[in-house]
Amino acid sequence: MKLNIALLAGDGIGPEVIDQAVKVCNAVAEKYQHELHWKPALTGAAAIDAVGDPYPEETHEICAGSDAVLFGAIGHPRFDNDPSAKVRPEQGLLRMRQKLGLFANVRPTFTFPSLIDKSPLKRERIEGTDLVFLRELTGGIYFGKRGREDNGDTAFDTCTYTRKEVQRLAKKGFEMAMKRSGKLCCVDKANVLESSRLWRETVQAMEKDYPEVTVSYEFVDAVAMRLVQWPNAYDVLITENLFGDILTDEASVISGSMGLMPSASIGDSIGLYEPIHGSYPQAAGKDVANPLATVLSAAMMFEDFDLMDEASAIRNVVNRSLSEGIVTEDLAEGGKAFKTSEVGDWLAEHL
Repeated sequence: MKLNIALLAGDGIGPEVIDQAVKVCNAVAEKYQHELHWKPALTGAAAIDAVGDPYPEETHEICAGSDAVLFGAIGHPRFDNDPSAKVRPEQGLLRMRQKLGLFANVRPTFTFPSLIDKSPLKRERIEGTDLVFLRELTGGIYFGKRGREDNGDTAFDTCTYTRKEVQRLAKKGFEMAMKRSGKLCCVDKANVLESSRLWRETVQAMEKDYPEVTVSYEFVDAVAMRLVQWPNAYDVLITENLFGDILTDEASVISGSMGLMPSASIGDSIGLYEPIHGSYPQAAGKDVANPLATVLSAAMMFEDFDLMDEASAIRNVVNRSLSEGIVTEDLAEGGKAFKTSEVGDWLAEHL
């Protein structure tokens, strides 16, 4: 298979972890006789520095003309500490999602047998956890009307959803549940929020089209609690943008390290694959960041191209690296810590 992949390294540790994913993808392509064409492009703070725009039109054209996007990270502390900044790196990510039609963020959470005791939660609570969140990406409070009133003393952010936006996200959730255990949980705050009531009634109306799926409805605060009590009770969860942003970060620590969890942002045509961690600027350029989340994001990319053997090969070599202690400093715990580039080299060689 011939694949054109846009390569958006981004900021902070993004370029370092992306380099390792490229090594692994190239090794997979050689092993399974695929042809990968990488198309680098600027985004985030790096793009602001270069052209004054966190998501330049040239970058969008490269992404839109590719089969997939492999993405590193966005963000820089100089923008976080400057409330007057009119252009921010994160605006590029929001615009990219909108312009590419990436309305569903797919975030799995699972445990690694060799790391299960590194989780902050007890083994008996997390053993067997294998859940996936589908977070709506292009609506809700992040995109609603916002502003200041009363000379800046009053601020407002509006959460707005249409039935169509809920339906297309829920459809992905139902379809995923049918491929898994047949369980779907809709996470909302329908006892308080009108937008959540729209979510709930829309999903309820769709149940008849998916009789094989058992649907439950839970409030977001209850799910936040149960994720640390018995996360293995969940399988596929769907929710709106803000709730999903918070809950998926909470779920990510179940595995033992935020540097381990991959994600995908999908729409009707193209997919973007990225680690869930941020740009971690304190570690940038030090060759110490954990690249495994980015590598596993590449596995999700191959899976979405129905290249299941290739995706399994990546996951298997990642599990092997963990069990043999080929890990970066965040997982070394006093043992030998390998450099980011050394982990990437090891993975590519052992594929």
